[in-house]
Amino acid sequence: MFAQQTVSAASLTGDRVSVMTKVSRRLIPFLFVLYTINYLDRINIGFAALSMNKDLALTATAYGLASTIFYIGYVACELPSNLLMVRYGARAWLARIMVTWGIASAATMLVFNANSLYLARFVVGVMEAGFVPGVLLYLSYWFPASHRARANTLLMISQPVAMALGASVSGLILGNANGLFGLQGWRWLFLLEGIPAVPLGIMVYFYLSDRPEQAKWLKPHEAELLNRMLAEDKPAPRAIRGESIWKQLADKNIVFLSLAYFCLVNTINVNATWIPTIVRGVLKTRAVSYVAMVTAIPAIFAILLMPLWAISSDRKKERTWHTVAALALAAIGWQLVTYARQPELRLLGLMFTTSGAFCAMGVFWTLPQTLLSEKARPAGIAVISSVGLMGSASSPTVIGFLRDLTGSFAAGQLYSTVLLVISMALVIAVSKRQAASAKRRLAAAAAVSKP
Repeated sequence: MFAQQTVSAASLTGDRVSVMTKVSRRLIPFLFVLYTINYLDRINIGFAALSMNKDLALTATAYGLASTIFYIGYVACELPSNLLMVRYGARAWLARIMVTWGIASAATMLVFNANSLYLARFVVGVMEAGFVPGVLLYLSYWFPASHRARANTLLMISQPVAMALGASVSGLILGNANGLFGLQGWRWLFLLEGIPAVPLGIMVYFYLSDRPEQAKWLKPHEAELLNRMLAEDKPAPRAIRGESIWKQLADKNIVFLSLAYFCLVNTINVNATWIPTIVRGVLKTRAVSYVAMVTAIPAIFAILLMPLWAISSDRKKERTWHTVAALALAAIGWQLVTYARQPELRLLGLMFTTSGAFCAMGVFWTLPQTLLSEKARPAGIAVISSVGLMGSASSPTVIGFLRDLTGSFAAGQLYSTVLLVISMALVIAVSKRQAASAKRRLAAAAAVSKP
């Protein structure tokens, strides 16, 4: 009898592994490509700036404002977009997002002054809104909590991949397409890196399935098993109490995580927006191809570290200190970039900052999903993402202003370090509040059970 139960348990475990492997192989590579194209379209303005700023007579503040305006449009439409995805389904809504943002991003090649650049970036932000939280929400429909850090991280590795790819591809376009058919290299950059989103968006509609039970590539018993695994995720305490969505969103833990993400996204955005310019200052060279090549090094380091960090978090079932330690690594990195004199140490600082921020983000997104009910999850993810994107909206302008004011990036890097420390404190505060809440629930349950 015991032997039969052991064999049955082993068989069930094997079936679970088989299903998760099948889901991962089907979804992660495709979503990875989409996320890479998305992030490449978002950061290519950083490489375009190497020559675009001079052609359009943009100051650092004006260029930073163009990046900020993109996020204003994005944030304004983030929550409505995530709610519409729930209504219309992931494959239809993500397809719409990709096709429209691809067209808008490619059309940025037509800008001719600062104001036209502001308008173009705003439209791109509106069209792209909801993609990232939409994909994160979509992953929660397919990956149980025990696999979610790895799923999030495997997807988010696409961001440093896009940074590395963007460095090499953008460098080639800027260096070789400049003057082709009378167009500057940065115009070709926007066109060639924006267009791929359109055919990929069309593919989304035919490739993705909204839910496991609708997936023709899963056998009925596999879809049933996957849904059982998802149902086993421990529901948020407030879901058990039946609290409303808006009350869940107003909870202090969600507010703290939103602010923590704001602080974290600042560093990620500074990397995406300013790292080519920072590297050029570190190297003291204006050779675009050399700057692009060195810019790829921190991203490659992040690509290697991120999966190891996620595997450690999932296996240990520990989220808080994996997030905090990664944030600390990023903060140390900024200090090396700011105060080290040797170029090698400053480059090491950029490696620490890039990998630390991305490792933190991969694990961070497991935190809010344990605090929200399934009904509140779409709105909660969108709200946290929107607040974080306000960090993206403000950081380019703040960093650009501080650079124009002081003549260097040191003040902006100190600003980013302080925000990372605040993010660490907020994540720890949420962990302590969760522990205290769990202790109170246990005490209450024990009191009820006593005769």
